[in-house]
Amino acid sequence: MADTTAEIVLFEGFDELDAIGPYEVLENAAQAGADLETNLVTLEETDIVTASHDLRVESQGTLGQPDILIVPGGGWTTANEGVRAAVEDGELPGAVDERYTAGSTVASVCTGAMVLAEADLLEGRPAATHPVAEDDLEAHAANVVDERVVDDGDVLTAGGVTSGLDLALWLVEREFGEDVASTVSEEMEYERGEVFG
Repeated sequence: MADTTAEIVLFEGFDELDAIGPYEVLENAAQAGADLETNLVTLEETDIVTASHDLRVESQGTLGQPDILIVPGGGWTTANEGVRAAVEDGELPGAVDERYTAGSTVASVCTGAMVLAEADLLEGRPAATHPVAEDDLEAHAANVVDERVVDDGDVLTAGGVTSGLDLALWLVEREFGEDVASTVSEEMEYERGEVFG
């Protein structure tokens, strides 16, 4: 088993790129030498999760106690779907809070920040999300900043959809060094953005 574990938690209506982008970055980091294991997980046992653009993804297990937990966004502006449904249900924010309290570093992509806000992890912290959720995030007492990635130590947030790539690359650099992150970004032909924090 790897020294560092990362889990990306999937739910019905998650945005594909919010989850799959970071997954590919982290998997490439492991291939580049990072002692890292990454899995796509769900809260409860399920075979298939359907994303916001109807991609069907097979879960690799259920949420454990990862070192790094990433929450994707998707569906905040649609009633009873995606992040909106997950926040209203309350189970995912509760699970995120439990992992954070137990020591996981928690990160969100896009409107996944609303799950972290519902878990009371963003009060008084700088945070980023997709523009469609900025007012709602601010209402949860987060200090909303217009940045691609915000690193506030044990809680990180990323803005719109493609910023998940920057988030994952920053986590790779932070945890495994600049050389590994540079190897991954070069392999993926991706020019990284700046990190706030």
